[in-house]
Amino acid sequence: MAFVRPTGVTYFDPEPAHHSYVLYSGSDGTTRLIDLNGAVHHEWPFAGVPPRILDPALTGGRLGDLGVQLSAGDDPRGGIYANRTVGQLSWTGERVWEWGERAPGGAARQNHDWELLPNGNRLLLVTIPRVVPALGPDVVGDQGLYEVSPGGEIVWEWRAGDHLDELGLSAEGWDALRRTVARDPDDPWGYLEINSAKTLGPNRWHRADPDGIFQPDNILISYRKANIVALLDRSSGAVVWKLGPYFAAEPGAQHQRINVHKVPRPLDQISGQHNPHLIAEGLPGAGNILVFDNQGGAGYPPAPLGIYAGSRVLEIDPATEEIVWQYTAEDSGLPSWTFFSSFVSNAQRLPNGNTLVTEGMNGRLFQVTPDGRVVWEYHTPYTGFGVAGEPEVREPRVPGVDRATRTSLIYRAQAVPFDWVPIGAPHTPPVPIDPYPTPESARP
Repeated sequence: MAFVRPTGVTYFDPEPAHHSYVLYSGSDGTTRLIDLNGAVHHEWPFAGVPPRILDPALTGGRLGDLGVQLSAGDDPRGGIYANRTVGQLSWTGERVWEWGERAPGGAARQNHDWELLPNGNRLLLVTIPRVVPALGPDVVGDQGLYEVSPGGEIVWEWRAGDHLDELGLSAEGWDALRRTVARDPDDPWGYLEINSAKTLGPNRWHRADPDGIFQPDNILISYRKANIVALLDRSSGAVVWKLGPYFAAEPGAQHQRINVHKVPRPLDQISGQHNPHLIAEGLPGAGNILVFDNQGGAGYPPAPLGIYAGSRVLEIDPATEEIVWQYTAEDSGLPSWTFFSSFVSNAQRLPNGNTLVTEGMNGRLFQVTPDGRVVWEYHTPYTGFGVAGEPEVREPRVPGVDRATRTSLIYRAQAVPFDWVPIGAPHTPPVPIDPYPTPESARP
């Protein structure tokens, strides 16, 4: 018997919603641009991990360019080894730039994140198969960063395995890490599974202290399997600031952590987090860190998780390391477990103060107001075998599942301004959708 659930837009209140397009890659290997009515306005026959629009200010004024993965490698491990070339497409699908064949080993192995920098280079999060002496004699999926010039030259490189002693792991943590690597050195997702890397950009912390650690070109990264958010110094490669991996335990925290709503309060245990990034200038909360805290299994040693599973979106003041805003399902009047993605996912602050949330494991996108009201909700109708970026010509694979399994998984979605689309692209008026009963507290 097939499991059937609603797809498309299931709720839309146009007045409090921020209006934009939304870009995401489906598990069918296609990247689509949709409007808030769920209509597809454009699509590209490639997936991105993640797909990301390019700012016309960095493309000579060209509208409609985006970055995706352009070809899959032939490494049977898949996962973070899967990609051969990554590049830039125009609105019409022209390959403006492509890189990978000139990469070490002839494959980009780009995964989880990338960024077009103001200098025209690209910052790529990549996999580097190699021996990391601190972890033993086996070749492992180390991860690192390449800065690649438009001509394809690697002009800067950073390797995670060279900085493990900067992560603050306990003796017990080191033991757990080494045992994990020894048990599965060929883990297709790597021993750290770094899932984001983003330069800080202009920010108020740097303006207040020009010689401080919040330099615009320093890089914020997320070690998903270690429960660490870290800031890398671009000049030295050193970790100069971090959150995690360990937090002071509070009575009952392992059961009720996600249901504590008082803010501000000290940051407590994050677990399996995705895409921490500094909220950009001009947006509400600018200078704070926004992160999707999956509360999925992770940590060396593993962090205790709640009985009442649920994820949360956190906004963190990096100066005080306090939570200053959060979203859990309870903020929408629902049980905590109705909003949960143990892996993948994302959150993006919008110009009107709302937040676009990717509940990726379930293929759900929604927009939530600062007070927790969901004003737009969409469930992708596009399914496939495996995560975005691993096309079906490969052995079907879903993370954590041993058999071929169809999924609606979305890795990361992005709100897209209307003026990014070339002139002439259609835009349909918003159509309110409200299938939920009254009173309002019963709505998601």
